[in-house]
Amino acid sequence: MAELVWTIAGSDSGGGAGIQADVKAMHSFGVQTCTAVTALTAQNSLAVEEINAVSSEVLESQLLALEADLKATVIKIGMLANSTQIQLVAEHLAQYRSRWDNPPVIVFDPVAIASSGDALTEEDTLDALKKYLLPLVDVITPNTQETQVLTGVYLIGPDAVRDAARKLREFGVKSVIIKGGHWDYPSGYCIDYCWSEDEEYWLGNEAIQTPHSHGTGCSFASSVAACLAKGYPIKDAFILAKAYINQGLKLAQRFGEGRGPLAHCGFPENISDFPQVIEPGSWLGDELEFAVSEEFNFAAGFAPVGEELGLYAVVDSVDWVEKCLAEGVKTVQLRIKQADHATLEEDIQCAITLGEKYQGRVFINDHWELAIRHGAYGVHLGQEDLDSANLVAIQQAGLRLGVSTHGFYEMLRAHNYRPSYLAFGAIYPTTTKDMSGQIQGLEKLRHFVPLMRETYPTVAIGGIDLTRAPQVAATGVGSVAVVRAITEAADYKQAIIDLKRATGES
Repeated sequence: MAELVWTIAGSDSGGGAGIQADVKAMHSFGVQTCTAVTALTAQNSLAVEEINAVSSEVLESQLLALEADLKATVIKIGMLANSTQIQLVAEHLAQYRSRWDNPPVIVFDPVAIASSGDALTEEDTLDALKKYLLPLVDVITPNTQETQVLTGVYLIGPDAVRDAARKLREFGVKSVIIKGGHWDYPSGYCIDYCWSEDEEYWLGNEAIQTPHSHGTGCSFASSVAACLAKGYPIKDAFILAKAYINQGLKLAQRFGEGRGPLAHCGFPENISDFPQVIEPGSWLGDELEFAVSEEFNFAAGFAPVGEELGLYAVVDSVDWVEKCLAEGVKTVQLRIKQADHATLEEDIQCAITLGEKYQGRVFINDHWELAIRHGAYGVHLGQEDLDSANLVAIQQAGLRLGVSTHGFYEMLRAHNYRPSYLAFGAIYPTTTKDMSGQIQGLEKLRHFVPLMRETYPTVAIGGIDLTRAPQVAATGVGSVAVVRAITEAADYKQAIIDLKRATGES
């Protein structure tokens, strides 16, 4: 637990929300948690009886002690009991930003209204929040009621959600996540929204019917904070936090006479707990009236490959396609990035013919039109290609489809299309392309594989060589893809033998 996260929030004597929920959620994602308590609430499963704000001196003493020895990667802020606390916390955050070598990311869950309907902040705090705290916030996670309190925008549809997010950004917030648990639009569904760096992300799933949802807001924000501390991009933190809440709602139970708390069950590992990535053309996209361009085509369910792909060679020439196939590599990808390559069509046609000759699986990277024209076994597309390739044509031609993914959000997006296989990367840094910010590592791969291997053949790619291949294979991934480990080997034939042995392929 090298990553360290602070939570600045109130204590829930009933154990279901506040500091108590924060610690449980953060530990589920494997981060160490430090706490600064803003208030001691007297509450149980039935009601909040009293809020006892700590003094400025007590709150500041906690912050000073933590700063002296346990600087945070991420600071999650929950309930601030009054405007004095808001100003005090904001002053400290500003100092961290100016003094620390690595300023913390600030995640704010604006506890204006608890999910039970109890007011948890004084009325005069809103102006202080907008003036002092919001300009310092990196990610804000309000529910629909809190969004309306902060922005004055009534969330009657997707455009209103966007307007509210825009208003929050005008207050200085960098990224916005609006939770849709109270929205019920479309009816029976929970829709969540994220805006960050000029990109928007929509998630949706059927609403989970349970009265036991105490602490969902605290736990969601804490999950986001923990994932950001571990280096996940915000879109992955968003989808993981949502899966964590879905998992906890399904397993929540009553302990007192009232509403029970969210269950805290560790890192989400069941694909049924993950929401759908909503895109134009999908059913939920249509329900939300997302604009669909004339060029858009949506297809789901591509021809299967029938088995795991084994050692997977990614090469840039027909010569290497034949060398690999001749040495028993059953899966090869021809990756020629230059669209104006002089012999592109000829090379693709030749590679397809070689695949038939050696009874191998030859995938064509990117150039799907030529792959269709010459009857390729399959095509491999990146995330950006899903927006422009004619997926319907690829499907109707019977070609297999492999899709690259870089993280949980992209993996769930690819899942919408039900491709023939999923590729996870980059596992390690690679010199073949710039993968800045997209290195997944073995820890993430160990989460990807169990989620998807029952549905798809899985492939790990990126910086894998002979020394790394056994560790990658040990995650349970079905195939290891290599580039330089074969083409730059002193003896490529021996390299193929060694790589097959290292990955457990006979």
